[in-house]
Amino acid sequence: MAHRPATTVNQWAGGLQGQVTVTDSGAAAIGGWTVALTLPGGETITQTWNATLTQSGASAAAVNLSWNGRLPPGGSTAFGFLASFTGSSAPPTVTCAAR
Repeated sequence: MAHRPATTVNQWAGGLQGQVTVTDSGAAAIGGWTVALTLPGGETITQTWNATLTQSGASAAAVNLSWNGRLPPGGSTAFGFLASFTGSSAPPTVTCAAR
């Protein structure tokens, strides 16, 4: 299981759009994935697509939807999010795990 770092697709005063790509880097298919995100100071995720997201303080978790969890070896999917913040911000730090 691998991921590309969260990337900033677009940024404006007080907000950003980010994207995370999840890839099955193993030899067998996976049946689901979870991505843990550590958010920079004061960042709040306000919307997400292609994943279900929960946030508690500076930690968030994105879980696949029913249609994009199963990935064949080498297969990938992506999810996106909108976040608001005060001051300057960077994309979240992410870690991936197969479920």
